[in-house]
Amino acid sequence: MRPWRKQCWCIPERESARFVARMEDILDLYAGSHADDEPLVCMDEASKQLLRHDRPPEPVAAGRPAREDYHYERRGTQAVFCFFDPIRGWRRVDCRDSRTAVDWAEQVRLLLEEDYPAARKVKLVCDNLNTHTTAALYEAFPAEQARALTRRLEIHYTPVHGSWLNVAEIELSVLARQCLDRRIGSAELLRSEVAGWVAERNANTSRVEWRFTTADARTKLRHLYPQFKP
Repeated sequence: MRPWRKQCWCIPERESARFVARMEDILDLYAGSHADDEPLVCMDEASKQLLRHDRPPEPVAAGRPAREDYHYERRGTQAVFCFFDPIRGWRRVDCRDSRTAVDWAEQVRLLLEEDYPAARKVKLVCDNLNTHTTAALYEAFPAEQARALTRRLEIHYTPVHGSWLNVAEIELSVLARQCLDRRIGSAELLRSEVAGWVAERNANTSRVEWRFTTADARTKLRHLYPQFKP
């Protein structure tokens, strides 16, 4: 089953026009061209529960599989912020103690001032979580700095029930499978493991080639579009 089928079939009719409007905005953005000084970046968030082994696991040995005790100790949770440039094949993943509006604002500041300092404008795709607004910048920084950052930020929101439209979700899925699918017992170890994964992915310039277009949506997802009588 296609991922959009699983997430879109139950959208209320009154919300369909809003969904379609945001979906086509994102699809046209992916299909468009982006100058070097106007990069396209997608961001998404996840969480990782820190679990420490009560007993050290035993590695694979001759004639014996790896062993892991089912007992563990909970050590809290880390917020994982992922910023991904699908065209350039670059990503940054940061792990923080929380995922408040101020945390998000600091991540955006890093994106604009350190990751893309020469960019005239960054086109940012993200979901419409209530912390993902330019108001968060004013909550985190003085008005002059917040306004300067806002001028260089163009936010494109994915629709509700449309997380599949965010390429950063694909990248987070790869991170979960390749790096986070095991017990990690401390924030320091998590950051170290994630940094190693990011370095390898960036060295390989691993990209995403998005092929689903607005034309495809109008055919394959036509049931989501408002219907008009001839």
